[in-house]
Amino acid sequence: MKKIASSVAVLLLSVFISACVSHTKVSVADKAIPKSWIDPDTGHKIVRLSEEPGSRSLYFHQNAYAASGDKMVISVDNPKGVAVVDLKTLVVKRLYADPNIEILFMGPVSRDVYLTYIPAVDGEVVHPQNELQSPTKVLAVNIDTGVVREVATVARGKIHSINNDETLLIGAFAEEAHNLETGPRDKRFEARYEAKDADGNPLSFADAKEVRMDERLEKRIPMQMFTVNIQSGEQKTILKSTDWLNHIQFSPHDPELVIYSHEGPWHKVDRIWLTDIHGRTPQKIHSRMMNMEIAGHEFWSFDGKEIFYDLQTPRGQDFWLASYNLETGERVWRHMDRDEWSVHFNMSRDGKLFAGDGGDSEMVAKAKDGKWIYLFDSVPVKDVAGISARNAKDLIKPATLKSTKLVNMQDHDYRLEPNITFTPDGKWLVFRSNMHGPVHVYAVEIAKH
Repeated sequence: MKKIASSVAVLLLSVFISACVSHTKVSVADKAIPKSWIDPDTGHKIVRLSEEPGSRSLYFHQNAYAASGDKMVISVDNPKGVAVVDLKTLVVKRLYADPNIEILFMGPVSRDVYLTYIPAVDGEVVHPQNELQSPTKVLAVNIDTGVVREVATVARGKIHSINNDETLLIGAFAEEAHNLETGPRDKRFEARYEAKDADGNPLSFADAKEVRMDERLEKRIPMQMFTVNIQSGEQKTILKSTDWLNHIQFSPHDPELVIYSHEGPWHKVDRIWLTDIHGRTPQKIHSRMMNMEIAGHEFWSFDGKEIFYDLQTPRGQDFWLASYNLETGERVWRHMDRDEWSVHFNMSRDGKLFAGDGGDSEMVAKAKDGKWIYLFDSVPVKDVAGISARNAKDLIKPATLKSTKLVNMQDHDYRLEPNITFTPDGKWLVFRSNMHGPVHVYAVEIAKH
């Protein structure tokens, strides 16, 4: 594998040093954005972790944390790049800058953050959500030293995940390009989806996204899921499909086990699947029992024993955080109120607490008061008088989610998804928000003072 040219390495090092020296500079616009405050509605402390507008935390199931739990990576803008947050001191330092890169994830065992380098096309930066058809480099940057190394070059497609021993990457490619978005993005938002109803009226952002996703699904574009050996660079196809393959995640425990989704409108697809890198027959994790039932935004428990997902029976009416235990087959459905439904859910590393990032009135729950960051306790529904059904052990175990509001998100525009994650020590929830205008990375303290 080719080494990065020494001239490029020198340039990167100079960018790194220059950025580190200037990391404490804050723009004039940001001076009006508080660095920390106590939410008057919840009593919880919130801190702004990022120094630069346009900074973002990672997607909710992508690991942003060093294995030791001391540092976190975020994306930064102007110039585009990567920054490292020291979780003990909250000092932010730029690590790497290049307009053509995107953060993938932190390595689960190393001190490397993995990036994709996607060359601009006709001067336009290519977003990895598009069906990538040009070569993409995977880079690894050490978060302590800034040393950069090339990991592999992928002929086409998107890298989704890395396995727990850091030997394999996994991704997927489509055999033809398709762009879900309809124009350039507003930097404050996640994406740009536009569509019209039968009468020619513009649809809401949420409904336009459904239409655009259905158009992509119905194209039935042939796809391949593949692995990349990090040592040798060898690429191997492990699954072929005309279903839209997305949301691919290696198990945090088993280096060969994978969950993935059949992407598309959730009420139309059987979304959540399990397979391995050796061609195991895919196993459907959740089977629909009623029309308009949906399940999605799946993620692993940190011990790799359970798969969690948003479940609605039917869509937009009854809301659950569901889980399936791979070892025992046990299923638990945790009920929540409409306003507590969240775009994404997540869990603490010890599995004791859950969190949600809320949602606005246009989203699937049509919440009247759903714009909050939530903390949840799972409370089991117990048998009355200790009397159990004879087949209780074979039935779904019900529970309820007891919520605590942590952050008032009334000023947040949910076209940017907050994507909450617990810090490794379980003391903070990290999220991205445009509540003050520009996008920043924030953290809310779980303990209340």
